[in-house]
Amino acid sequence: MDYSLIEVKNKTTQKEFLHLPVNLYKNDPLWIRPLDNDIEKIFDPKQNKLFRNGEAIRWILQNEKGDTVGRVAAFIDYSAIKTNPQPTGGMGFFECINCEKAAYALFDACHQWLKAKGMEAMDGPINFGTRENWWGLLVEGQFEPNYCTVYSLPYYPNFFLGYGFKVYFHQYTYHMPVSAENVDPIVWEKAKRIAQNPEYRVENISIKNLKKYAEDFITIFNKAWGRFTGVPKLSKAHAMSLLKSIKPILDKRLMVFAYHLDEPIGMLIMVPDLNQVVKHLNGNLNLWGKIRLLYLLKVKKVCTRALGLIYGVVPQYQAKGVEGALIEGFAKCALSRDYPYTDIDLNWVGDFNPTMRKMLEQIGAKVRKIHVTYRYMFDPTKEVIPPRRVS
Repeated sequence: MDYSLIEVKNKTTQKEFLHLPVNLYKNDPLWIRPLDNDIEKIFDPKQNKLFRNGEAIRWILQNEKGDTVGRVAAFIDYSAIKTNPQPTGGMGFFECINCEKAAYALFDACHQWLKAKGMEAMDGPINFGTRENWWGLLVEGQFEPNYCTVYSLPYYPNFFLGYGFKVYFHQYTYHMPVSAENVDPIVWEKAKRIAQNPEYRVENISIKNLKKYAEDFITIFNKAWGRFTGVPKLSKAHAMSLLKSIKPILDKRLMVFAYHLDEPIGMLIMVPDLNQVVKHLNGNLNLWGKIRLLYLLKVKKVCTRALGLIYGVVPQYQAKGVEGALIEGFAKCALSRDYPYTDIDLNWVGDFNPTMRKMLEQIGAKVRKIHVTYRYMFDPTKEVIPPRRVS
């Protein structure tokens, strides 16, 4: 079978790119079709600010009959390149029939495009955006995907490894019921210690003052995550964009900030897991889709699962009890009778961050899913060096 690679440039190829997974996963009851808008905004320069200092391309793959059998995208974030030992591009949104030739044709397209742009390696599957969305290949844990996360067919890892990708790092998604029973008592002891010190305080976010919390978010994020390989500094515009994007579903009970002498030092950011609503929308967020979304979310209240996006403390305040204070601040709402969420999935933590993993285990969270970010070196004599371990 011969295949043709076609760049996505018009509405017809765009539709094929979006619809391919519907055919591939039609017999999988766990798969949830993402919203078309959530995919398309990644590739829209008007909505994705990374185009200001980056570029992206995507393709579909068709067989001799004109059937679409694969898709993929490649992209470069030039600001992130500065933090890598070698110029590294990205590939993602990979979907393909169970055919090695077809999969390799898609990988080749990304490889050649990135190499022509001066890249020396490519990571994948990743997102042309922040790491909380569409990052890594699912290799373990067959559960419903969380909102804007990758769900993969079981034969995909063999394609990546067979082509020559190497494991760059593992990503662990933790799960926990909303209950105080499984929390290590030491967490509450730490929280009590912080509560007795008037220099510290913990508070829930105020929806009326998003600008202030966006600035606090930036401060914490850049201090806590700026040490990670491949993570660029977060700008004020990006933080505001993130908070505005989740404002319609924002639940202040799910967002907690910690301060020391009014300096932001830690945060726990969660949102309702919208995939419990999205699975009823068949990818459409038109006017009727928006009405239905709000009805299911606000009236029917189908979201019983919260999704933890970011949980962290700036380095100099770690192991001082701030983590426990954040958990206690969340628990004050979570353990009340009218709390709608019964479960929490905490967005992935890399294997290079043992401190965070230990912290999650102390609050009773357990690994539920494992994703892998792979790296492919264009020079096969060069080794893949894992991200620097952060303690």
